[in-house]
Amino acid sequence: MPDTLYVINGPNLNLLGTREPEKYGRSTLADVEALCRGAAARHGYAVEFRQSNHEGELVDWIQEAGHKRAAGIVLNAAAYTHTSVAIFDAISATKVPTIEVHITNIHAREPFRHKSYVSMAAKGLVCGFGIDGYALAIDGLAALVKAGRS
Repeated sequence: MPDTLYVINGPNLNLLGTREPEKYGRSTLADVEALCRGAAARHGYAVEFRQSNHEGELVDWIQEAGHKRAAGIVLNAAAYTHTSVAIFDAISATKVPTIEVHITNIHAREPFRHKSYVSMAAKGLVCGFGIDGYALAIDGLAALVKAGRS
């Protein structure tokens, strides 16, 4: 699956559109998926789009992306960003180029959100651009892969 990008979403992102719309907007996870499929298609990639509230499932999908030799991962680990050594280890072990994405600017929020285990293993970080950040992450990931810097 070298022509496939995994877009993996963590806990509570299934509530997009209704959860704190003043922070996260009114777009739904289905809107995010459509945006990602369009952005990926412009670069010739297919998308495996996933969401789970369970940390172990996110780890399994990261490992799956490695096993299937995905071109890359766009990961919004949500709250697990700040707590999960397991997700950090999975990204590090698979060596699949990963771009971390967040809808809000995590550095302008509560202090506990400033620490990211994902960032320590990711190739890049996009935050604060709403759901458009996903398309920016895909564009950046495609550029990295094309340049051979993944």
